[in-house]
Amino acid sequence: MKRNLTGGGSRSSVAILSTLVLSLIAAAWVIPTFGVLVTSFRDSKDIFSTGWWTVFPHKAWAKTGEFVVPSEVDLDAPIVLEGKTAEFAEWRSGVQVTESRKLQWFGNKRTRRVDVFERKWVGFGMNLTLANYKNTLSGSEITFKDANGATISRQGNNFADAVLNSIAVAVPATLIPILIAAFAAYAFAWMEFPGRKFSFVIVIALMVVPLQIALIPVLQDFTKLGLNGSYLAMWLAHTGFGLPLAVYLLFNYISQLPRDILESAYLDGATPFKTFVMLILPLSVPALASFAIFQFLWVWNDYLVALIFLGDRNRVVTSALAAMVGEKGQDWHLLTSGAFLSMILPLTVFFALQRFFVRGLMAGSVKG
Repeated sequence: MKRNLTGGGSRSSVAILSTLVLSLIAAAWVIPTFGVLVTSFRDSKDIFSTGWWTVFPHKAWAKTGEFVVPSEVDLDAPIVLEGKTAEFAEWRSGVQVTESRKLQWFGNKRTRRVDVFERKWVGFGMNLTLANYKNTLSGSEITFKDANGATISRQGNNFADAVLNSIAVAVPATLIPILIAAFAAYAFAWMEFPGRKFSFVIVIALMVVPLQIALIPVLQDFTKLGLNGSYLAMWLAHTGFGLPLAVYLLFNYISQLPRDILESAYLDGATPFKTFVMLILPLSVPALASFAIFQFLWVWNDYLVALIFLGDRNRVVTSALAAMVGEKGQDWHLLTSGAFLSMILPLTVFFALQRFFVRGLMAGSVKG
């Protein structure tokens, strides 16, 4: 009886520890992402002066008024305001006269202006705006104010075109290798043909070849064929680089499908192609979805292949973000909006297909 209780307590401790670790990992990812989202909606002046967490309700010093110090007050001597005595430098940095009231000299001595601040509840999502997204997506001239209040005019990034270019690259570069790999995996798993095992070994061996080794030869071939700088070059490159992993994942899943179903189809007179379309594809949805997530995220976040085969001719989101960092490295309100725009579609794809993700990855790992 004691052994059972001890074992149950040990399993409970492991479950609690696992939950805690997973919660910390999730928080480490979610909190910065939420910070990027909030910052992307904030005014440029607020970003430079306060952190993104200040959008939540909190107590802070808020200006409630101002007054002018009489001309007869000697500013070279200690200054007395509302019963508090301090030097000019202290008043300029701010002096707390009561628990909820602070006075701060504005500018130099000639202004003779003192701002009144009171501690109040602020936040509640104040000063949130969609202007950052409008300026990031637009290709026209944009204007905003920096931390010092100066008005700055710059050319927009036309990020909308970059998003459309990435979609034009990522969607075909995901569907094409899935279709080819599904045919190949079906052939390797259930069809007999000369050189089957050797061909499969070659495909698996290609998984260990670094992508960077093949870039220059492929680029030379594409240049001779006049494909460089086109979407077709990107589709072919990503298809070639993604096929070995796709064939491997789909083979593991398709080879584990019940043989009885396929034999019944053959007995009913179904051709190999009809069997593939009517049985293999519907039953392989988890594996197809798992690879679709991998391939889409890889293509969407790719910078090197896009830089080599597309360049600036058809700039994708990764190239557009890199250009924004170089051109507008201090404009956080634009960088965060561009970063979050680049995250929306990959997150949508992942959450839409995540229920198939683990099933597809675990295919073929357990026998029996």
